[in-house]
Amino acid sequence: MKYLTILLLAVLSLSVRAADKPNILWIFVEDLSPWMESYGYPINAGKTPQLDEMSKNGVRFSRCYVPAPVCSACRSAMITGVYQTTTGFHNHRSSRSAESMIHIPKGVKTLPQIFKENGYATFNRGKDDYNFVFNRADHYTIGSPKLKQGREFQWSTKGKGSWTDVPKGMPWFGQIQLYGGKARTKGFKDKVDPSTMKVPPYFPDEEIFRKEWAHHYDTVRVTDNDVKKIMDGLKQDGLLENTIVFFFSDHGNNHSLRHKQFCYEGGVHVPLIITGPGIPKDTVREEMTSTLDISATTLALAGIELPKYLHGQDLFGKDYKKRDHVISARDRCDYTIDRIRTVRTEKYRYIKNFLTDRILLQPQYRDNQAQTRRLHALHDSGKLGKIPEWAFFGKRPAEELYDLEKDPHQVNNLAADPNHAEELKKHRDLLNAWIKETGDKGEQPESEEQLRAVYKRWKKRCVNPEFDVFKKETP
Repeated sequence: MKYLTILLLAVLSLSVRAADKPNILWIFVEDLSPWMESYGYPINAGKTPQLDEMSKNGVRFSRCYVPAPVCSACRSAMITGVYQTTTGFHNHRSSRSAESMIHIPKGVKTLPQIFKENGYATFNRGKDDYNFVFNRADHYTIGSPKLKQGREFQWSTKGKGSWTDVPKGMPWFGQIQLYGGKARTKGFKDKVDPSTMKVPPYFPDEEIFRKEWAHHYDTVRVTDNDVKKIMDGLKQDGLLENTIVFFFSDHGNNHSLRHKQFCYEGGVHVPLIITGPGIPKDTVREEMTSTLDISATTLALAGIELPKYLHGQDLFGKDYKKRDHVISARDRCDYTIDRIRTVRTEKYRYIKNFLTDRILLQPQYRDNQAQTRRLHALHDSGKLGKIPEWAFFGKRPAEELYDLEKDPHQVNNLAADPNHAEELKKHRDLLNAWIKETGDKGEQPESEEQLRAVYKRWKKRCVNPEFDVFKKETP
């Protein structure tokens, strides 16, 4: 009897502790810039009611930046809470074959692993897109496809599952992936009129570019509808009062060149809204933040001790210190080899281009898209215009410096201006210190094994000189 009483008390104790733990949901959106009224885009005024409501019921971070302007590198960083350049996950779509496997460094764990160790169920509905190999069941307790016969690891996979699959009374950490900027808008009625669009000066003022600009506004509206379905589902299942929700994106607009995959403001600035129990309401925080802070904050809100290796911090912690700068990095994307680093400070954006032998619009995955073909056609005919010509086809400078207050489109490079020599040095020093302190692996060329795997996959598209050695090997 005494044994049964002790056992019952232990079970009740566990139940109480589980009930006290919040559920945490990441609404992880693809390719979405924060084109909402609350972020300074009046065209979508009144068109994102769900996201507006989440802001009123939580905290909206107005200046949040990703560690990388491309999905797999950013997602690899966020799921570990460590810069992708530190772990070696920095080259987009790496570790996708047996001969090019990259493993998580010893001592580093993913957030799902840590949550599992702390009694949480975990799931990810949608893509993982991590640049390391893993057995999904080691990270996600729900919705993981089985390993294929003869394999010990998985590469990029798509998971299933939801909070409805979680054992009753068990807290959970989940991710739901939304298409965001990739969302289909066919049949969507409340579309933006492209003729009303004013495109940035680095694009020709033509219909094709105005359409793409308007389309991204449309995808934000579609995303709002998708978020509403998720929030309604939580409410219907009685989970809203005990679930903290993060809404954010992996990088900016994918429809506009000079955004996704690049280190200008449009590529790395993303929305971030946090809402749920214990989160302040109707609050706007304007300090610079990193999505790596999401990783740290997620663990902290669950009452989990933060690993010392994290590069982010708890946004609601007592020891929280506002950042005076945020750093982002771009490396190889698919078969396009590049290395760019950027520092965002209060007023300026500094960009360091390490490979100045290649133009910005070097061969890449968007080559067959209509707007890319149009840029090439105008360039070939000499009719592209001064700013677009410089932006996409001009010789890339080693350094760029922009005053974002005066030049939000980043078209007036101040790096050679003697009046900004002090600011240039300040930003250069910040970047050099970060490279050293974080062990930026972009300092070393990508391994021969990785490059060979890239060449094997993309073949003729691999035109960078780094691939020349493999062309000689091919019969």
